[in-house]
Amino acid sequence: MNTANKLTVLRVILVPVFVLIMLIWPAKNNIAALIVFIVASLTDYLDGYVARHYNQTTDFGKFLDPLADKLLVMAALLIFVGRGQMPSWCAMIIIAREFAVSGLRMVAASGGLVIAAAWSGKIKTAASLVAICIMLLGSLHGIVLFGGFTLNTLCIIVMLVTTVWSGAEYFIKNKHVLKGRAGGDS
Repeated sequence: MNTANKLTVLRVILVPVFVLIMLIWPAKNNIAALIVFIVASLTDYLDGYVARHYNQTTDFGKFLDPLADKLLVMAALLIFVGRGQMPSWCAMIIIAREFAVSGLRMVAASGGLVIAAAWSGKIKTAASLVAICIMLLGSLHGIVLFGGFTLNTLCIIVMLVTTVWSGAEYFIKNKHVLKGRAGGDS
């Protein structure tokens, strides 16, 4: 197993560690969970860098890397729902987008096409990771900003807006995949 894949496997292993910390110390020790979440998030950047820079791209990595990302984010969202920190409908929209884009990619792959990550998807990922980190900081997420909005609410709004925007962009740019045509109609 190469270094890039080891980093991806580490991220998968860190997901249950993150969840366990959140369950054992639900409100008090969010710093420990935050550190694990940040380390896991950094492995996403590192495994991609190592895979590209050292030519360590593998089919195993192509499969496990996006799965590890989704597991990490979904674990955080489900914990937030369980704690009453995020409405379940918000988490459902974010999770549904992940399944929908993954499904679109699978349909494209079955036709021999690869849908590359769009900038909107990268922005969505970065915004979500930052928002989750803020939401993990119990002392910050209750801060009232303006009009009664809390920092926690702002984080949820940012995740929802970037999620819907990037999901719509993937489907609009790749509508030809769902129509069964190999080429796009740009």
